[in-house]
Amino acid sequence: MAQRSSQCGPAGGAPLAGRAPSPAVRGVHRVVLVVDENSNPFEMSCAIEVFGLRRPELGRELYDFGLCAAGERTLMRDGFFTLTGVDGLEAADEADTLIVPNRPDTGTPRSPEVLDAVRRAYERGARLIGFCSGAFTLAEAGLLDGRRAACHWMWADAFRARFPRVRLEPDVLFVDDGDILTASGSASALDLGLHVVRRDHGAEIANAVSRRLVFAAHRDGGQRQFVERPLPEVPDESLAPLLAWAQERLGEPLTVADLAARAAVSPATLHRRFRAQLGTTPLAWLTGERVALACRLIERGEKRLDVVADRSGLGSAANLRARLRRATGLSPSAYRRRFGPPAGEAVMA
Repeated sequence: MAQRSSQCGPAGGAPLAGRAPSPAVRGVHRVVLVVDENSNPFEMSCAIEVFGLRRPELGRELYDFGLCAAGERTLMRDGFFTLTGVDGLEAADEADTLIVPNRPDTGTPRSPEVLDAVRRAYERGARLIGFCSGAFTLAEAGLLDGRRAACHWMWADAFRARFPRVRLEPDVLFVDDGDILTASGSASALDLGLHVVRRDHGAEIANAVSRRLVFAAHRDGGQRQFVERPLPEVPDESLAPLLAWAQERLGEPLTVADLAARAAVSPATLHRRFRAQLGTTPLAWLTGERVALACRLIERGEKRLDVVADRSGLGSAANLRARLRRATGLSPSAYRRRFGPPAGEAVMA
């Protein structure tokens, strides 16, 4: 992957020379992040971590990544530092996926040149991603009318008032609306980033990236669990040991009652703990883990659907087909063609 020159210095530091777009790696999906005045460094770092790092352990490059900005010097959020030495906005015209700017001052209009770059990318068929308040950028560009989107719960009312034609979903971590994807908050930028990796390269690769991040490959919960509310007097115990135990036994006929018995609580109490800690139900979590395991088995070369269904705990080939299509939009055969090993090459662990 071509090296990028992205240097940050103190506010007021001298900009670096050279604004020509960096050359893309031939044949590799190009991801470009637009940085705007007062952008959040955290989401920028999430994008770099997910899409920009080399991963030699995978044996191939996943993405070609770069940053771009409208000016030679971009003051980041609250003036913490100034970003210099990145490509100009013309780099956005070469992106297969464009990540739009986000920033805390959601009421301040984005610069016309940035909005024009976002519109151009959309018109030529690039995929667009907005992290946190990036939904405001997409809506201001006029690209979210009539479409689903997510933004931080703290700005949900302001977003609805300003963009009433957008179908805001305030209780989810992210929304995948095909060619436009939005994440609700800062940390959910990682959730959406890993979702994109999973969509582009399959569950096995996404799990490898998540292990490198030491971050859950997918969280099924929504952001409702993060809305400010009083803390309980006695916090529930962590579900981590139970989840680890269940993940080792997905092929067994586990039920919610089995999980509750293992945790030594009633099913109702277990349900409350899952809702509080994961934002989902025990059954939904268990099903999601089984579908993820089925995806990994297919990616490793297992062609027998009954074997995949049995080993993942989904029971039958019919249930596997239904669950996989609901989760990925693909049939098992289509998933295998997209993410499985080449014909005749099995990589079963």
